[in-house]
Amino acid sequence: MTTASDLAGATWRKSSYSDGGANNCVEISDGFPGAVPVRDSKYPEGPVLLFPAAVWSDFIGGVRADRLR
Repeated sequence: MTTASDLAGATWRKSSYSDGGANNCVEISDGFPGAVPVRDSKYPEGPVLLFPAAVWSDFIGGVRADRLR
């Protein structure tokens, strides 16, 4: 299980689906087996959402297939 202290050394990268503008800045961190931490890059000290890897994969699949509207 990933804990808040595990995220202290996380390396974050901007999602390729973020437009780079001020409103769509999602960052994710890799390297957490079974989990995908997600945060808003405008608030790096703010909350982190932690998704099960399978759920995140399904979400990204829906984005790529343009099924999410």
